[in-house]
Order: sequence, then C-alpha cells, then structure tokens
Amino acid sequence: MRFNLLFLLFFVGKLVLAQQADVLIKHGKIINGTGNSWFWGDIAIKDGKILKIGTRLNCPANRVIDANGLMVAPGFIDVHTHIENDEKKNPLASNFIYDGVTTVITGNCGLSEVNIGSYLNMIDSLKLSVNVAALIGHNDVRKAVMGSANRHPTETELQEMELLVEKAMKDGAVGLSTGLIYIPGTYSTTNEIVRLAKIAAKYNGVYASHMRDEGDEIVNAIEETIKVGREANIPVEISHFKLSGQQNWGRSSTTIPLIEKAREQGLDVTIDQYPYTASSTSLSTLLPDWVLADGQDSINARLGKPSIRKEVKGYMLAKLNKRKLKNFSYPVVASYKPDSSLNGKSIEQVNLIKGNKHTAIAEAETIIQMMEQGGAGMVFHGMSDEDVKAIMRYPYNMFASDASIRIYKQGNPHPRGYGTNARILGKYVREEKIISLEEAIRRMTSLPAQKFRLNNRGLLYEGFAADIVVFDEKTVKDASTYNMPHQYSTGFKYILVNGEITVENGIQNSSRNGITIKNQQSK
Repeated sequence: MRFNLLFLLFFVGKLVLAQQADVLIKHGKIINGTGNSWFWGDIAIKDGKILKIGTRLNCPANRVIDANGLMVAPGFIDVHTHIENDEKKNPLASNFIYDGVTTVITGNCGLSEVNIGSYLNMIDSLKLSVNVAALIGHNDVRKAVMGSANRHPTETELQEMELLVEKAMKDGAVGLSTGLIYIPGTYSTTNEIVRLAKIAAKYNGVYASHMRDEGDEIVNAIEETIKVGREANIPVEISHFKLSGQQNWGRSSTTIPLIEKAREQGLDVTIDQYPYTASSTSLSTLLPDWVLADGQDSINARLGKPSIRKEVKGYMLAKLNKRKLKNFSYPVVASYKPDSSLNGKSIEQVNLIKGNKHTAIAEAETIIQMMEQGGAGMVFHGMSDEDVKAIMRYPYNMFASDASIRIYKQGNPHPRGYGTNARILGKYVREEKIISLEEAIRRMTSLPAQKFRLNNRGLLYEGFAADIVVFDEKTVKDASTYNMPHQYSTGFKYILVNGEITVENGIQNSSRNGITIKNQQSK
C-alpha cells in the first residue's frame, strides 16, 4: 500500500513537470517574500499562475528566462498611490513597472472615485500594465453629500455617507481612506470617521489614514487613528509615516513606540513610508483650514479681504518660525498650471522671479497669489534622514510611493514616483545596510498582500499569481532626483504581471496584463 502511494505521488509529480509551461525562469536566487533567505531554484509559470517551484525543473516551456546570478522575487505591491485621472493618459504605468511594482492600491488620503464599481469596471476595460485595488475615500464621499462645507454632518447626511461607503465596499473597495489635512476631511470629527470605518469593517476592509498632523501634533494624530481602529474594530494602516519640520526631528523615538504599544494591545496597526526627506502635497496645506472651505470662489473672496489676508500671512509666518527658517525655501513647485516655467522653483525663488522683496512676508503674499490662481502641487523639504532610517527599521512598515502614474517629462514631481523601491534596494539595503534584502522584499510583497487581503499574491508559492520581478541586487538603483525627476529606475531585468512578460532585458513592452483586485467580501 505504501509502495503504491509513493508510486502515485511520483507519477503525479512527473505529470506536473511534463506540462507545457508558458514561461520557465531558471537558475535564479529566489526570495519568496516570507523574509526567509534566498535559495537557488527554477519557477514554471502557466496560465498566469506559478505551476511549480524547484531545483533543475525538467519542464518544457514556450519561453525560458535565464536568471543566473539574479534575484527572483514576488512583484512589488505599492500600498499608497493616487492613479485616478492618469490611467488613460498612460495605461502602461511605466514609472511603476520600471520600479518593480506589479500591483497598486489607489484611493488613498481620502481621495477616490465615489462609485468604486464603475471605477473598477473602467480599469478592467482599459487594462493597465499593473494590477489595481482601490480604497473608498472619505473626502470625496463627504463632498458628494455635503460639498466642502465647514460643519458637522446631520444624522441624515451621515447616513447617506454610510450608504456610499457600504456600496463601495460591496463593489470591491478594500477599505476606507481618510485625508484629514485636506478639505473637507479636516472638518470631520473622530466620531464621523468611526461611523464610516465601521461600515468598511463589516466587509473585512482596512482603515488607511493620512492623519490630521505629521508634525507638531503627531502624537495626538496617531492616538486618534488608533482610536478609530479600536472603536470600529478595523485593521489600521497609517500612511506615509514621517515627521515634518526641523523642530520635530528625532521624534521617531516617540512615535514608533506608540505603534508598538497599540500592536501589543491587540490592534492590527501597520505603517507605510517613502524613503525620502521631502513630502509632496498641495500648496493649500500652508494656509489655515477655515480659509479653504466651499470652493475656489469662496477662497478668493476671503483672501480678498485685507484683514483676512493679513491674518493668513501671520499664520504662515508663524509656521515658518516654528521650522526655524527665515524664508520659504523648503516648498518647491511641482506643478503650477498658470505658469509651468515656475515648476522646480522654491517659493523663495518664485517670489524673486516676480521682482518682490527678499522677505518672508513677501513670499507669504506670493503664496496667497498662487492660491488665488488655483494653487499648485508642491514638494516640501523638511524631514531628517535619521528619522527615515529609524522608521525604516520598524518591521511592520511597508514601502509606498504616494505617487500617481507619471506622465513622462510633465511637471517637476517628487522622485518617489519613479524610484521608491529601487532606492530602498540600492541605497538603504545595498549601500547603507539599514535592513536586509530579504526583509525589504517581505515589506514590498507579503506584508502588504496580507494587510490588504490580496489573496494569492505577495509570495512565490505554487498556485499563486505569477507577479514576479527579476533584478540585479548589485546594480538596482533609483535614477530620479528632485532636479531631474523623470528618470526610470534601473536594475530590473524581467517583470511578469499575471504570468506575462512586461519587462524584458530591462525594457518595457506594450503588455497590459493587469487586473482589478476586489475585496473578497464583495462576492
């Protein structure tokens, strides 16, 4: 009986190996995403899935990739992106693909399409080079019900928001996101967020938050985020965990223990991070929240009043003084529609270009004038590399670009949209040895897949989706810089998305084999 069973197992194994694979990756150093050490092996792929992993696979294949001397890992999952409105402009999503990303989660910071079902259907019809999962954004849900009003919702309005979140979760959203420094999210109470997070929790979703503050009041912001997780009984993801402003450098020694304590108390809270000392967001974040309510016409009407204009300038100068700076040299224009020649210039430089006095108060006036013209996308310099490293060492921290699909040569965007993963692997793993290669890969693959419940992804296991990156650990490098951001990462030799070769010998082809990944509870 025992002999017959062994023979049967041997025969079945032979049948598996005899199957014609679509792709066979041979002689690679396999990092399977668990965090364990790499091992030599081959991977056979068929019908978009991993058929077999082993050593010296004797498997016929339509295509063989020789990965000798190269690392073979699961495709990277970018848990914090903003691809909305750029999908049709560049469905190849080249900036993500060239950085090893095969799956993105969009709808972060409270910003998403409200009709998630329609959005995911559009993505399915369009087809991108990457897989897409989406969060439902609180800011846009609130706008759909209340506009940009600076007030609490009525019970009826809150129930309308709950229905929109519920529909989004049923349609496939993987969770709820908030952007509590943005209008109108900043006007919401903790209770409002808890109510909506409870709806997402019913459908096995995640609560991902751009907190109310990432600088002076960060402790209060973390505590609020943790409170939402506890009261809604929902897993928490804190977006782009950092410390902004020179006056806050070194406070990672305070903030990280808050996350550790929450986990010790039983809350599933994790964080994500981009490996840079500059952030990127709207110019409007320099102004008081109350000025920004009710749309551009209302903003201009308020700023047109001399008393309010003076108050806003005083507010901005006080924030500048907290940073211990004399000029607005730290905000740099990424995208300014009224005058693209200002892209890449700091507010200090813009003010001088306009022929104004070299003073902070003149620069504050320049900011107001730019806001009256619709605002601008900005890059804000002001974080410590030591805090970046300290946060990076925290084991329940993922890596994320916080980026859109880049349109090549358009604007002067943050380099994180091109080089986040390559920068981790090149600068912080190979050169500075802040974390190991296997640990970095775990943070880019199985940890985000587990957090957002992306079934059958994030690991190199038989039967899992064949999202795979093949790269040279000795040469992988980010090329994008603040001055010259439109440069693709290098060192990724082959990339497969759902089993289809998308990058070959370092060059992206026209393949668009990505799919939408929906909340499993939506079925």
